[in-house]
Amino acid sequence: MSDKKADLAGPGIGNYEDLERILPNDYTPLLNPRETMLALFEAKNYIEKNMCKELNLIMVQVPLIVDVESGVNDLLDRDGSRTPIQFHISNDYNKHPLDAQVVQAATKWKRMALRQFICKPGEGICTDMKAVRKDYFLDHDHSAYVDQWDWEKAIKKEDRTLDYLTKTVEKIWKCIKGAETHVQKKFPRLKSNKWPDLPEKLKFIHAEDVLDMFPDLPRKQRETELLKKYKGVFIYGIGWTLKDGYPHEMRAADYDDWVTETKSKDGRTMHGLNGDILIWNHVTKRRHELMSGGIRVTPATLKKQLELTNQLHFLNFPYHKAIMNGEIPLSIGSGIGQSRTYMALLKKAHLGEVSVTVWPRILKDICQKRRIVVLE
Repeated sequence: MSDKKADLAGPGIGNYEDLERILPNDYTPLLNPRETMLALFEAKNYIEKNMCKELNLIMVQVPLIVDVESGVNDLLDRDGSRTPIQFHISNDYNKHPLDAQVVQAATKWKRMALRQFICKPGEGICTDMKAVRKDYFLDHDHSAYVDQWDWEKAIKKEDRTLDYLTKTVEKIWKCIKGAETHVQKKFPRLKSNKWPDLPEKLKFIHAEDVLDMFPDLPRKQRETELLKKYKGVFIYGIGWTLKDGYPHEMRAADYDDWVTETKSKDGRTMHGLNGDILIWNHVTKRRHELMSGGIRVTPATLKKQLELTNQLHFLNFPYHKAIMNGEIPLSIGSGIGQSRTYMALLKKAHLGEVSVTVWPRILKDICQKRRIVVLE
């Protein structure tokens, strides 16, 4: 059994011996690289159009680099294990220099941007976000290059409920399932008996209940066992410390709200207004994360989460000051992995089939043996 603590933040598999064992040996892609690109952009355009329609969003530009002093870069977790790429811009012979970082996600920036794009409650933005995460182990569904639909929507105080979160996730799932139907009409070979379609609906469940179901298993193994049964789930409350002494997974303290008390449908006290969409990948026969997000922190929950994680010094950053001073809207948002979604819709075994980035030679050799065409 894997160690629970080691499983809290570590993405991917961790070594190429394990990766070689889990990648399918009987894989034949349903579409060739040219067809894959045509289908991919059919899915991309469908999802962006319908996400904007369902959630009342507009597409906006998004930064690739941000000022270090702004504090808006996404740290992804709270243990400091995933640090952004930072560089110095000398500018004007170093008279007016800048220190910049490549974004790891636009989670904080987009909440600030709601004010810039004059979003009222019920209105929001969607971005075609590109990022670099240099600290990932590069496997079949993690890469150094990240593409996401990073979206954010202004909400009212009374919208900060599990019911509102659930209905929002259901709308997102409607868009993803609609994209699946759309691309299968264009490319009928994607309707495959070997690899079933995505489930019609998601199972919504609290992280606290998942732990009760599998108390001795680490997080990824809990998710794996859950997905064998339900095929598609949304897990509420990721970040709150559970009764075994660990959170389901570590989450940054300054965007998702994972401390607010909520109630399960049967009236039990739970925690957190956030969560993840995960599906069962029938090609790789593994858990497959598509989305992470939720309702964002208020001044009170931001301070509480920073206290719990010993990060109160973050309150000196402009982003955190803006939240504490009520200068930016209450909001809900998430990051939906684009290439992860294309993998699911097009029934692919590897991210490299739907995105172009860098991969080590050892990984490309493993893929070649299994008829997995990694784009270069």
